[in-house]
Amino acid sequence: MIPVILSGGSGTRLWPVSRANFPKQFCDLFDDSLQSLTLKRCQGLGPLWIVTGSGLKTLTEANLKELNLQNVSTIYEPVAKNTAPAVAVLAQVLVTRGLGEEVVGVFPSDHLIQNKESFYQAVRSAEKLAQNGAIVTLGIKPDHPATGYGYIQKDKASNKVLKFHEKPSLETAEKFLASGDFFWNAGMFIFKAKVMLEKFQKLQPDIYKIASQLKADLSNLDEVYAQFPNISIDYAIMEKLSSDELSCVPADMAWSDVGSWDAVVDVVDGQGSDGPLEIKGKHNFVFGREGKMYSFVGTEDLILVDTADAMMVVKKGQSQEVKQVVEVLQKQGSSLTKDHVFEKRPWGAFEILRDTDHFKSKVITVNPRSQISYQSHSKRAEHWIITRGQGEVVLNDQVIPVKAGSHVFIPIGAKHRIRNTSDEMIEFVEVQLGTYFGEDDIVRYQDDYKRT
Repeated sequence: MIPVILSGGSGTRLWPVSRANFPKQFCDLFDDSLQSLTLKRCQGLGPLWIVTGSGLKTLTEANLKELNLQNVSTIYEPVAKNTAPAVAVLAQVLVTRGLGEEVVGVFPSDHLIQNKESFYQAVRSAEKLAQNGAIVTLGIKPDHPATGYGYIQKDKASNKVLKFHEKPSLETAEKFLASGDFFWNAGMFIFKAKVMLEKFQKLQPDIYKIASQLKADLSNLDEVYAQFPNISIDYAIMEKLSSDELSCVPADMAWSDVGSWDAVVDVVDGQGSDGPLEIKGKHNFVFGREGKMYSFVGTEDLILVDTADAMMVVKKGQSQEVKQVVEVLQKQGSSLTKDHVFEKRPWGAFEILRDTDHFKSKVITVNPRSQISYQSHSKRAEHWIITRGQGEVVLNDQVIPVKAGSHVFIPIGAKHRIRNTSDEMIEFVEVQLGTYFGEDDIVRYQDDYKRT
């Protein structure tokens, strides 16, 4: 089959770790990022595809490189229009490329599945149903009366779906749990590409018509996406299918959508991880910085999340309300909802150490055999001190070999770049001096990644 990873969303309820330009699927919430875990889990199913936003291209490609995953097909959406346009475009592309008879599995990038064998068993069962023309959803067997998920009602005697239910009240959720015929809707679907496209043609003719304009080389993707409505695949297709068209395969796979800090706590506590130092306190939890000591005195049931530029404390059971913090910060125009002090780039990464009105300092790493763009700055000079690795600096077309301990001064207006000529990471500290330190004070003369 063709496993497709849908990688979108902003994960505002996991702020301050998850941010708009570094959403939760890329955050190392557990031993690895959720997207890495998803890619590893799905790569055994078949040739991987990823559908994600163009703004996440650098993070996505860096993630694939870290996992040494090659020949992964990608579709970069120019603008987020929810899951229905993403699935319609995917189906159109596959059919256009002669893969209409292939079974496709669509999986969110930001869910945690701890029982992989149960996942594989459910997918294999769903694949058999999809081969016969059904559209199949994986239903998560509920273990408590959750009010934050939609539910799928399945026929007792078959895999047929009787009805989708919106997020219920607690009383209704308890009835769903007691019945045994209701399953959480986790947004995982399996289908033949051509069958899904036919459903769009029948149930969403406007979306189908827009998707059919897509050229095989995706050269008009921007134009196509501009016409799409913003609608989920559930509303557009799934909830409109008859019981004969839609099936549900139940799965008990230790699943979590990791939709809040309470959900993170549940997983981490279940792994028996060491907690903070507690004096006359209990059941406190920290997601903090490595090497930093945390202690609680006289407090209970607190969640503390600590990053380089923000700290958040919330009472257990109330972490869904963290999104309100994000809403307030957005109204204030704060960059804290968008960016971290670190940023990944196609060639490597940097982390801001200090950002003042008279200087700015960073730690910058450049990947093996990579180089930054050949560039200049009109408002700042830079001092580079190499701390690890070796390579060469090009300064106004002069090539200067560098290694750990080397120092290079880059005057205002000078053309410059650093090139890693080795198979190891090169690291250096950059200190900027001038009148403006914004990332937009860059003129690029040559760039391996075609940035302007």
